[in-house]
Amino acid sequence: MLWNPWHGCHKCSPGCLNCYVFYLDKKRDKDTNIITKSKSNFNLPLKKDRLGNYKIPSGSEVATCFTSDFFIQEADSFRNDAWNIIKKRKDVNFLICTKRIERFNECIPNDWNDGYDNVIIAATCENQEKTNERLPILSNIKAKHKYILISPILEDIDLNPFLDKGKIDMISVGGESYENARVCNFDWVKHIKQTCDKYDIKFDFHQTGSNFVMNGKHYKINHYKEYSQAKKGMKYL
Repeated sequence: MLWNPWHGCHKCSPGCLNCYVFYLDKKRDKDTNIITKSKSNFNLPLKKDRLGNYKIPSGSEVATCFTSDFFIQEADSFRNDAWNIIKKRKDVNFLICTKRIERFNECIPNDWNDGYDNVIIAATCENQEKTNERLPILSNIKAKHKYILISPILEDIDLNPFLDKGKIDMISVGGESYENARVCNFDWVKHIKQTCDKYDIKFDFHQTGSNFVMNGKHYKINHYKEYSQAKKGMKYL
């Protein structure tokens, strides 16, 4: 399930170069740098159908704010309203991915304490530089569940200095999509899988990207097949 309470972002990192949100907005003649609160879907997790059932079923994992960044500064004035919605749906898990993990402590609600049981905080990294910058921050924040999202992966990355058993729930890796996509090398994916095995961390390869290299062979993959091809690649990890 997907919930985008606001839309728009600013490029802040090497991984943003070919951002899919900017790419798709350009096709619609939309300025991605303008951050706007959703008029129709801000309260999506609270919406019900004609029978009175939540449209987002109990037990769902909801990818939150995937056309923006949950911690972007322009959302400061209405982020607490989103937190209140998250609190009301304790039966749903909300996945919040961010390239702005350094803003975490100033953006959490007053009753956060050690974290909400139904919130997963994921720091997004794409190369060694951003891994070195963001993962120490992720390690020190208070959250019940923590993921690392290596997407789009741009190079071979060493995660060993930042992992302890029991501290990270999952690491997910993906390549870059659409036009001008940079290479995702399957060897880099395998190295991260090996690191996950070492620390007993759940691993997921969620998409190959459009520009994929495996066993020395170069593949151009249709965006809509990136996810299924990644699932096939899992058997080689």
